[in-house]
Amino acid sequence: MAESQSQSENKHGKLYVVGIGPGSVEHLTIHARDVIQNSDYVIGNGTYLDQIESLLNVQEIIRSSMGKEVDRASRAVELAQSSVVSMVSGGDANIYGMAGLVLEVAENAKQDVEVEIVPGVTAITASASILGSPIVNDFAVISLSDLLTPWDMIEKRLDSVASTDFVISLYNPKSRKRNSNFSRAIEIIKQYRDGSVPVGLVKNALRDEKQDYIVTTLDNVLDYEDWVDMRTTVLVGNSESRIWSQSGSDRIITPRGYHRKYEY
Repeated sequence: MAESQSQSENKHGKLYVVGIGPGSVEHLTIHARDVIQNSDYVIGNGTYLDQIESLLNVQEIIRSSMGKEVDRASRAVELAQSSVVSMVSGGDANIYGMAGLVLEVAENAKQDVEVEIVPGVTAITASASILGSPIVNDFAVISLSDLLTPWDMIEKRLDSVASTDFVISLYNPKSRKRNSNFSRAIEIIKQYRDGSVPVGLVKNALRDEKQDYIVTTLDNVLDYEDWVDMRTTVLVGNSESRIWSQSGSDRIITPRGYHRKYEY
């Protein structure tokens, strides 16, 4: 018994911050699935834990909610001193996810904890796959949530990105409390883009029957403003992007530049 207790006390822990992608288990990486299934603890927002419920059989589950991110990260770092812990994060943990906060908490805790970030399919790549090829060339991603970033800084970033002809992806475009940020962002972008530029709206990307999308233009996108919410990813094309209509559906193509070098 004494030997078993000593082994437990000396157990080496590890903390994985796992991007679980759009939410369906089939879009998890093999490595993400492995570390979740072999963890002692799995911690996360309840919404994300529900999405991977089929993988949660023998682990101890710690459910959390929006607004409790710091508590969640602190608990994960504490447990990882002697246990294997998976902190799950929607999409990719480095894109508006938990990776940064977990590392900051670990740094401030001044404890020797091993942390590995496990990448996942992002909202922008999931949405792009539904829309066609809208981000094949240079693009920028901007969150319209001003909970952690001041709105004046977001506006400056929008202005800079729109003026340089990047394809633009907008995350967190609209919520019940932030119902004007999306329309304001479109106003800024329209100062630099032609109204015919394609815009794709994707809701619940790669989430089975909940998925839906709209292909429209910059001139007309605000006609769908009521359709946009926090589950929507917005993709605004650049000056070369175009809409390709085929078999009753529309897709967005952003050329990579091969047409300037090759004939096809």
